[in-house]
Amino acid sequence: MNLTTAEEESSAQEIHIPADINWEMLDKSKFFVLGAALFSGVSGALYPAVLMKTRQQVCHSQGSCIRGAFTLVRHEGLRGLYRGFGTSLMGTIPARALYMTALEVTKSSVGSAAVGLGFTDAKASAAANAVGGLTAAMAAQLVWTPVDVVSQRLMVQGSSGIRCCNYVNGFDAFRKIVRADGVRGLYRGFGISILTYAPSNAVWWASYSVAQRMVWGGVGCYVCKKDGENGNAMKPDSKTVMAVQGVSAAIAGSVSALITMPLDTIKTRLQVLDGEDSNGKRGGPSIGQTVRNLVREGGWTACYRGLGPRCASMSMSATTMITTYEFLKRLSAKNHDGF
Repeated sequence: MNLTTAEEESSAQEIHIPADINWEMLDKSKFFVLGAALFSGVSGALYPAVLMKTRQQVCHSQGSCIRGAFTLVRHEGLRGLYRGFGTSLMGTIPARALYMTALEVTKSSVGSAAVGLGFTDAKASAAANAVGGLTAAMAAQLVWTPVDVVSQRLMVQGSSGIRCCNYVNGFDAFRKIVRADGVRGLYRGFGISILTYAPSNAVWWASYSVAQRMVWGGVGCYVCKKDGENGNAMKPDSKTVMAVQGVSAAIAGSVSALITMPLDTIKTRLQVLDGEDSNGKRGGPSIGQTVRNLVREGGWTACYRGLGPRCASMSMSATTMITTYEFLKRLSAKNHDGF
């Protein structure tokens, strides 16, 4: 996403990228209603990859993700790949609304301030995207952490070697967690969630901004349409814009997944697995205990368990989410006249 109408030069040709739609240009009611519908569909399509990533992270031994998926489907049917999806979806809608609001408001404010301070469009865009992603992730974790704790416990239920209560559904899991640990139990791993998702989102949005400009500067000009036979100016059509956004998002997703994978593995184990204190009382393990257990089970490489599914999930998620998100913004723009 570009802060303003961007003009990139490559091989003495000028590419005019469509201007970004900022917060003030959006019809808010349309933005949130359409956003809830579109992102619910995207979340449903990507949920099986998230489930398999989560199960791999908490298992005590490493196995093939594909083999594990087939085993799960053979025993429970396709329904097994959607354990906890209802709970996740109910929490994702308000969390996503909070995320998008914080993202767009922060991007508009920081972007304008950066341009006012004399930053170039490229630097202002990268800074606005990074700060926007950081702020949005921190705000959304207020909702997402309890949803993660409940839905992830449902995801791993039945996995071999996992010490976890049996839950009938999301409400039953919520009730048992609160009864055992109080409201605090719903925010288990909140601190490390912030440490995981805040930098992850900052890295993702900044990488996305940089990757998008690199793609436009490298290969974008070769698939753009010329405005005139002899003119240097080139204006990409909507399909080209979406393709560049998708490729840039996939690159940013892979970079972010690789950098933050160890934190995500530790966070998932903190939220899902139970430990014991010196008196033998059940409770959440500490970060140190979680790291020691991981290293004892498989060395430091154990922190990267589920990296394949996470990279695939984040790349697919990033590609579909960003194209959906940009499409949503154009649908929700005031006086919008098409994509």
